[in-house]
Amino acid sequence: MVAVNQVIRQQLYSEVALVNQIAEYIISAGGKRIRPVLVLLIANAYGYQGKHHFDLAAIVEFIHTATLLHDDVVDESSLRRGRQTANAMFGNAASVLVGDFLYSRAFQMMVSIQSMRVMQILADATNVIAEGEVLQLLNMHDPDVSEERYLQVIRSKTAKLFEAAAEIGALIAGANDAQISAAGEYGRSIGTAFQLIDDVLDYSGNADDIGKNVGDDLREGKPTLPLIYLMKNGSDAERQLVRTCIEQGDESQFNAILRAITDSGALEYTRNKAVAAAEVAKQSVTDLPESAYKSALLALTQFAVSRNH
Repeated sequence: MVAVNQVIRQQLYSEVALVNQIAEYIISAGGKRIRPVLVLLIANAYGYQGKHHFDLAAIVEFIHTATLLHDDVVDESSLRRGRQTANAMFGNAASVLVGDFLYSRAFQMMVSIQSMRVMQILADATNVIAEGEVLQLLNMHDPDVSEERYLQVIRSKTAKLFEAAAEIGALIAGANDAQISAAGEYGRSIGTAFQLIDDVLDYSGNADDIGKNVGDDLREGKPTLPLIYLMKNGSDAERQLVRTCIEQGDESQFNAILRAITDSGALEYTRNKAVAAAEVAKQSVTDLPESAYKSALLALTQFAVSRNH
């Protein structure tokens, strides 16, 4: 990761000062960096000896960071990773444009890898993520979103980049198609687990731990899985409360919603779904040879569901 951070610093440079300033602000905020870590772990698990995995890990982080910049503008978020969002700090226009810079820089770097298959995986993933963003937009303030429709958003918007990161890690190491596919399954499943736990933490975490405002999803009118479960299994009064809050983005009822979600078992249901996804991830790397990297991939499946941030 030290090597990856070095690539990130080098590739972030622009002669336009504001680009440097915002990019530095975002990258220095840290975050878990799970996606670039996945590239490294999978590549090393398959015995990769070169240095391209550092560039690929940085590319994946740039794509992810670009989506965050655009996301926060769309969601009008003010807090991420415990700090002001870039849009709160620098304004929406600058955030969107620097997000575009990061996307285009990622594609410049992809070309330098000189692998059409890598280009195909990452270009396809970026396109699916954009579709996922639009799908989520269509779901906003819609209390009738089904569990399947919501999981489709997770697969597109969140899990797809995890999947691509794992696939290119295997690809660069010379893995065969079945192994690349298994790596993709690992990434997709662990990405799903991460998002579902994020959904749980939005109703059970605290702002200091999770680095964003608790209840943001409700304020943004996002029907996440705990709310979808409550809409399906709650009392008539609870269903009406959820419907009103999602339609109006009404966070003033957050405590009432939180009580209903907790009492209904919605958080437990969502957590169990995350655990099931993590188990699929675990099973998909069982054929890897034993190594510190395989152990780390298995540990990551545990961290995905047991974290509080």
